[in-house]
Amino acid sequence: MRKMGTLLCAMAGALLPGALPALAPAAHAQALSELSCRALWVQRNAVYAERGYCFKTADAIATFGERCFPPYGQLTPSQQRYVDEVKAWEARKGCR
Repeated sequence: MRKMGTLLCAMAGALLPGALPALAPAAHAQALSELSCRALWVQRNAVYAERGYCFKTADAIATFGERCFPPYGQLTPSQQRYVDEVKAWEARKGCR
């Protein structure tokens, strides 16, 4: 699964947790601020994909596949903070 995250990182031009070295908070926020709405969507959902989330939309299944496995999308506290940060950037940019 790590390989998929790194590939998606390259596809989205994005920073997936665990795919790249940790960034300082300011650098991390700047990196997210530069992403498109699509890249932010990939960032957010890649975290769930790595945790076995069962996607239901055609777009998500096409991007991440139909794999479902434990813990079925349940995030660690640090992953949840990251997802919340990505969601905040999506809201700031007016992403759907």
